[in-house]
Amino acid sequence: MKRRTVLRGAAAAAGMASLISSRGGASTTGQSGPGAPLRDRQDISLPKPNLKGEMTLEETVARRRSIRDFTHHPLSMAQMGQLLWAAEGITGRASYLRAHPSAGALHPLEVYLVSADGIFQYRSEGHRLSLVRSGDGREALARAAYGQSFIAEAPCVIAITAVYARTTGKYGDRGRVRYVPMDAAHAAQNVLLQAVALGLGAVPVGAFGDEAVRAVLGAPANEVPLYLIPAGRAK
Repeated sequence: MKRRTVLRGAAAAAGMASLISSRGGASTTGQSGPGAPLRDRQDISLPKPNLKGEMTLEETVARRRSIRDFTHHPLSMAQMGQLLWAAEGITGRASYLRAHPSAGALHPLEVYLVSADGIFQYRSEGHRLSLVRSGDGREALARAAYGQSFIAEAPCVIAITAVYARTTGKYGDRGRVRYVPMDAAHAAQNVLLQAVALGLGAVPVGAFGDEAVRAVLGAPANEVPLYLIPAGRAK
C-alpha cells in the first residue's frame, strides 16, 4: 500500500464521525485516526479498504516471515481495517463473495480484533467492528496461549474462530476435518500477506487453550478458536 494512501485514509478516518450505537440504543460519535482509542465505541465503521497497493503479490510472498518482536506503535484504523478485510471482507456485490474461498460459499469463520481498547468482532457486511467488551484483552490472550508474551506486546491480534455447523450441515464430517480448516488457513494467509503489504509483521499462532481463548473473546460456545495472529510494526 502506498504510504500517501495510508495517510490519506487515516486522515479521512480522523476527520469523520464514527457511528457508535450503544446496546441500550443510544448513540454517540467519536474520531478515529491513527492510534485513536476505540474504547467506548459500540459500533465502528472502518475506512474503506484499499484495493491497489505498491507491493506486488510476489514480493509479499517472498518477504513474509513469522514476526514475534513488535514495537508499541499503534496501528491506524485504516491498517486494522485492511487486515480484517483481508481476513473476511466482502469483495463482490453478494455477501458470500469474500476475500478467501470457502467450501460451498458457506463462510464458517468469525473474526475478532483484540487491542488495547477492547475486543471487537468484525462484521463483514458494512465493514465494521462491534464491541464485545472493553479493556485490553491481549495479556489474557497471551496467558491462554501458554504464556507466549509477544501476543500481549503486539498492537493488535486478529483472532479467527469457526462455527463448524455452517459447513458440516452440508458436508458432514468432511467439512469438519477438511473444509473448515482449509477456510481458516486461506483467511490466515491473506492476513499475513496483507501485513507484509502494509509494512507490518505478523505471525500465526495455533498453540492455545480453546476454552480459554473463547472466554477471552467472549465468543459463544458454538465457535471454535483456530488462529491468533498478532500484528504490528516489527522491531
